Amino acid sequence: MGFLRDLVNKGTEILKNADDEDAKLDAFLILQYITGMNRTSYYLHCDEEEFVSKGYEKEFLITEYYKLIERRASHVPLAYIFGYQDFCGLTFKVNENVLIPEQDTESLVEEVLKVVDGKSVFDLCTGSGCIAISIAKLGKPSSVSASDISTKALAIARENADRLGAAVTFYESDLFSSIEGKFDVIVSNPPYIKTDVIKGLAPEVRDHEPLLALDGDADGLSFYRKISKEAKEHLNKKGRIYYEIGYDEGAQVSEILADNGFQDIKVMQDLAGLDRIVAGRML
Repeated sequence: MGFLRDLVNKGTEILKNADDEDAKLDAFLILQYITGMNRTSYYLHCDEEEFVSKGYEKEFLITEYYKLIERRASHVPLAYIFGYQDFCGLTFKVNENVLIPEQDTESLVEEVLKVVDGKSVFDLCTGSGCIAISIAKLGKPSSVSASDISTKALAIARENADRLGAAVTFYESDLFSSIEGKFDVIVSNPPYIKTDVIKGLAPEVRDHEPLLALDGDADGLSFYRKISKEAKEHLNKKGRIYYEIGYDEGAQVSEILADNGFQDIKVMQDLAGLDRIVAGRML
């Protein structure tokens, strides 16, 4: 058996024993990350007895590979191991201080992009900055601002904006506490998981993603109540608000918006057909 194939097979076995459902894929992706090989190169060289990756001695490659395999076996998400995640066609730096951008959230960005041309946009709970930066890069807003309560998260968001050349102004703020002025569009993917549900999440999420960005209190709706109440003072006339929600929160978040005077409330689905976005408009 060739050196590379043997390495991936052994990595796969370690990950299977750690209950990684994508063990074979993850074992290959870790090799790809270290060596820069694509799948074609792997199959061209996987059965060679000797293989020295460009810039790597064999023993160093083995050591680095198993080091990352052990991290994945401890349920560290690949995005944190690699330090990046693709989102909306852009590549974002991530670490344990920010949520990993998910495909579900791309649906939120797509909906917001339909209305932002020439508009001022504000993103609350920005995390890695993926929503605000994607809107700034892919739309034609007049301005984009974003905030987070976490200093460490904002450092990542600012780095992403600088690297991607996105014009986004960032604020350290507990929701609207340090925010002045009004906006045409407010968007947020706030913490929305019920506190007692968090302990049952996959260890990749429960043990590694920031609790501050997950916990939506007992019913998962605390942040929707706070934001909806305060957003009225920060939206221009006919301003719009867009939320990402949990798949079972559409009716409740819609009611919260209605109770705070929002109209034209809509629940929209993600690519899996699950409720994922709630939007409303001020008078």
